[in-house]
Amino acid sequence: MPKQHYSLSRCVKVTLMATPRNGAPKVSVLLCLSIFFVFLLLSSGRVFGQSSPVFACDVGSNPALASLGFCNSSLGIDSRVADLVKRLTLQEKIGFLVNSAGSVSRLGIPKYEWWSEALHGVSNVGPGTRFSNLVPGATSFPQVILTAASFNASLFEAIGRVVSTEARAMYNVGLAGLTYWSPNINIFRDPRWGRGQETPGEDPLLSSKYGSSYVRGLQQRDDGNPNGLKVAACCKHYTAYDVDNWKGTDRYHFNAVVTKQDMDDTYQPPFKSCVIDGNVASVMCSYNKVNGKPTCADPDLLAGVIRGEWKLNGYIVSDCDSVDVFYNSQHYTKTPEEAAAIAISAGLDLNCGSFLSKHTEAAVKGGLLAEAAIDKAITNNFGTLMRLGFFDGDPRKQLYGKLGPKDVCTQENQELAREAARQGIVLLKNSPAYLPLSPTAIKSLAVIGPNANVTKTMIGNYEGIPCKYTTPLQGLTASVATTYQPGCSNVACSTAQLDAAKKIAALADATVLIMGADQSIEAESRDRIDITLPGQQALLVTEVAKASKGPVILVIMSGGGMDISFAKSNVKITSILWVGYPGEAGGAAIADVIFGYFNPSGRLPMTWYPQSFADKVPMTNMNMRPDPSNGYPGRSYRFYTGETVYTFGDGVSYSSFKHHLVQAPKTFFIPLEESHICHSTRCKSLDVGDQHCQNLGFDIHLRVKNTGAMSGSHTVFLFSTPPSMHSSPQKHLLGFEKVFLTAQTEAQVRFKVDVCKDLTVVDELGNRKVALGQHVLHVGSLKSSLNVRI
Repeated sequence: MPKQHYSLSRCVKVTLMATPRNGAPKVSVLLCLSIFFVFLLLSSGRVFGQSSPVFACDVGSNPALASLGFCNSSLGIDSRVADLVKRLTLQEKIGFLVNSAGSVSRLGIPKYEWWSEALHGVSNVGPGTRFSNLVPGATSFPQVILTAASFNASLFEAIGRVVSTEARAMYNVGLAGLTYWSPNINIFRDPRWGRGQETPGEDPLLSSKYGSSYVRGLQQRDDGNPNGLKVAACCKHYTAYDVDNWKGTDRYHFNAVVTKQDMDDTYQPPFKSCVIDGNVASVMCSYNKVNGKPTCADPDLLAGVIRGEWKLNGYIVSDCDSVDVFYNSQHYTKTPEEAAAIAISAGLDLNCGSFLSKHTEAAVKGGLLAEAAIDKAITNNFGTLMRLGFFDGDPRKQLYGKLGPKDVCTQENQELAREAARQGIVLLKNSPAYLPLSPTAIKSLAVIGPNANVTKTMIGNYEGIPCKYTTPLQGLTASVATTYQPGCSNVACSTAQLDAAKKIAALADATVLIMGADQSIEAESRDRIDITLPGQQALLVTEVAKASKGPVILVIMSGGGMDISFAKSNVKITSILWVGYPGEAGGAAIADVIFGYFNPSGRLPMTWYPQSFADKVPMTNMNMRPDPSNGYPGRSYRFYTGETVYTFGDGVSYSSFKHHLVQAPKTFFIPLEESHICHSTRCKSLDVGDQHCQNLGFDIHLRVKNTGAMSGSHTVFLFSTPPSMHSSPQKHLLGFEKVFLTAQTEAQVRFKVDVCKDLTVVDELGNRKVALGQHVLHVGSLKSSLNVRI
């Protein structure tokens, strides 16, 4: 760069000397500046980076590439990949083991950046994607925890489709990659976890449905090609990862001690579903150790389970610098060469970071690693790129080639972001039916709180640049006249500004308090200690409620649950809404719910615990099940035995809904061959792997009626309480269906129950078994007993 600066200064100097007194520079001088400016842009890659995609096999520019087997799209992917791998030197192969993959100009392969993010919209967090004046932003959907609260699998997939379309559009103009390290499907086990906001919540079934649905939305092509990829998704962080930085324990050193029972019952199901049901193209291993082994160095977890048992069709990538972490921070190996060899041998294909590019060659030369293991890894990487069309020539001549800036931030996409927020918002309290507010009856609305007029807070983390923002204040002001006071200078709220807030509340017809958290409170590498409202927020809420002359609506904007027991029991606080981090259109969605333009239907995807839980229970205890011997209360609605502020599935509507059970069996017989041991010995359960498990199931039929005066959606949950054995859950979710009903109408809802999947428990050794005996099925307040027998 110094030479370029020197040349520019010379050019400027010449320009100034050659400029006539009238201020018009000579044409030659302008040409000099123009040429130099273009040179600067070309040298930085910005001109081409903003106009053309990165791809291999550019036969149009280099016809000789057409003779290379891997550039022949009529051949099968396996043949093409094998042809490519055999042409590479060892050093070239190693260059394809890292996220900033090397180029091989002699084969027409450019550099490719694997790391892009799309947690809830195309993000510029990873180096593979950026925004420019060509595409200044992308649709920013609600943070995942709020989208999950919609319990709407078709919405999960629809968001994925929009995100992948915008990603492809940006790729076509050189602003984005094709490989996206999303979604995060870790279980939200502990309310203090800073990254819980990125997840679909605490329930394995909901997390599984979310993960596989979002992945399908991202990956599935529109031409029916089952092996092709629109973009490649990645389910992370495998596995039992949910401690970032709590009281001196960080994710780089934490050893998650997990029982086999909890592993197969809670932590693994979302990943299994992501691979098997979603056909995800990638899984990312995490920083932490599990039972003493770094996940990225564990052959049982990687080669054994992901690729062996679940048959991953794609690549396994490390979290960024995970290999470096298990060598330098966890001291799992004595040398960096051993770390490289162990990771690749365990089944790791791609290293986010540079560790493998530095130490793999020495590992091969030192006899620690066979070159064939590298071939296997890059085969998985290249296979993914082949499925994406990266080696098929100019993507602008392919299926998604016509997508461009016009397809990003479309009105339809932005409306879906608003709809997603509306569907996720949870009404936790509404007594005595003060909401919705009437936009004609309310002449003045006091809007108070540190989150009342925020923008970036609404989009959470792993965010991009949104198309635009609608803040809560803007959303509310669109319907009624408002007065506004922040009440606190920020969410930390070290000193509440009570007088000004109380003054406007005392004069207004109604008051909306918008409180909660932001990334300074809960974030990656930032777990909470307290789960109450930060600082003096509770004082502000209480004092404003006391001073208000009209109804008081408390809005909590947060990723994790809050102990707001004080507000739940305060009769002056008439309504409580949880809005997660609601995305770019969050303010409009909040107003839609408050004024009744939308009937709330969201339900909590996680338990809200009291502060006493955080005071007594170590975040590092990974056990899901309670232990009466030491007072450990367990975790999540499935096992937790303590008091809650709100529980999983909580949420009310402006309507009321009634369920009527139409059809459900009272007894279900499992056929067994006559020689089966359970005919002669009393069995409490049957192994799921047995032959008797094929296609065993039944249907449950319900009628659901909207008995209210307002149309709206309703989430129908089907829970089961299994027989008491193997420390089975108190109840667990078997299925959920979202149904829209106009006022005073009803609809049929059907659940298909797979006996060997839904009526099972996991034993202490991690084996899944069909529980024999009495199961209790729950839908709302309805209960139906089912006896499973042989």
